[in-house]
Amino acid sequence: MAVEAVVFDWGGTLSTLAAIELADMWRLAARHLAPDREDEVMAKLAAVEAASFARIAVDQRATTLSSLLALASAELNLDVAEAVLEEAALRHLDSWTPHIVHDPDCGPVLAALKERGLHIGLLSNTHWPRAFHEHFLERDGLVGFIDVRCYTSEMTYTKPHPDAFLTVLDDLGVGDPSAAVFVGDRQYDDVWGAQQVGMKGVWRWSDQVPLYDVEPDGVVKALPELVPLVDSWR
Repeated sequence: MAVEAVVFDWGGTLSTLAAIELADMWRLAARHLAPDREDEVMAKLAAVEAASFARIAVDQRATTLSSLLALASAELNLDVAEAVLEEAALRHLDSWTPHIVHDPDCGPVLAALKERGLHIGLLSNTHWPRAFHEHFLERDGLVGFIDVRCYTSEMTYTKPHPDAFLTVLDDLGVGDPSAAVFVGDRQYDDVWGAQQVGMKGVWRWSDQVPLYDVEPDGVVKALPELVPLVDSWR
């Protein structure tokens, strides 16, 4: 089956892993929620976030920013209204903005794939709302290259659950998973997960994430290497 679509992971694949402490990011939200309990609230928010990502290896259940903050607030006995949760999210976004950097090869590579008539998708494991990611994609002029953008904060399951991959393929109008390629930096979530539904799994080489016992269909150290690899499958 000839390749019809290429789907990308976001963090660590299209964007570089931000060299910044999550504790620093949560501190701004903590200051807004309860200035007199800043350290306590910051620690709780960080712990709840870490626990949500740890669940990926257990049940792949997705979650949302609001539910995480609500859980932390309940454990801290804070009465936090929805409006305050949204404000906390905005503060977190503002603090991240200078640190999120897309790979400079993103635009040219996505453009090259689009020129070949391929459908382009994005599938990101995240509890952050769509607006968080769209902010950076729009800022760097990448939205127009990506036909479908799926965030697990709007889904029931995260990668590597089959439903996550099948959702993005369905949105792209690709009926046969073997006609699609998934590109990601995580061997378990991205490569293994994609292969389980019949997609080709390409590993964006990284020494910053855990390895997994899987044989990728391809390995790229730089995004431009993806174009000739996809061409070889077409």
